[in-house]
Amino acid sequence: MSTKTGFTDEERAAMQQRAEELRSTKGLKGAARLAKELEACGAAVEALEGVDGEVATMLHRIVGEVAPDLNPKTFYGFPAYANDEGKVVVFYQPASKFKTRYGTVSFDEHASLDDGVMWGVSFAVIEVNADVEARVRDLVAKAVARS
Repeated sequence: MSTKTGFTDEERAAMQQRAEELRSTKGLKGAARLAKELEACGAAVEALEGVDGEVATMLHRIVGEVAPDLNPKTFYGFPAYANDEGKVVVFYQPASKFKTRYGTVSFDEHASLDDGVMWGVSFAVIEVNADVEARVRDLVAKAVARS
């Protein structure tokens, strides 16, 4: 349902979650901040069910294996993984969050996926299988590769 602002209730809730994320780590630095963000990311993954939970768990595992330098955190309530500067590289937007047909594994501008003048940065996932895992693994590896 849209409100007078043009945002749906779900979008407004996501914005409120983002504000809370920022408040919850305000004043924290270094290891304390990373620990708080890791805890929040783990909770976000665990809260998801069905395919959303499977995809988020898969992404969390793959990032840990392929890109351990990325730091888990949340981003508008989504499980996300950021570089050393705190910039999100990859995140999972669950279908249940906005009641959409599919969740997406998405890469932000800090991902090194550049390929010519046009490239994909968001990938719909409706099932976790060996092919999906291999593709996500390749994308995460490419996203953190330094040119």
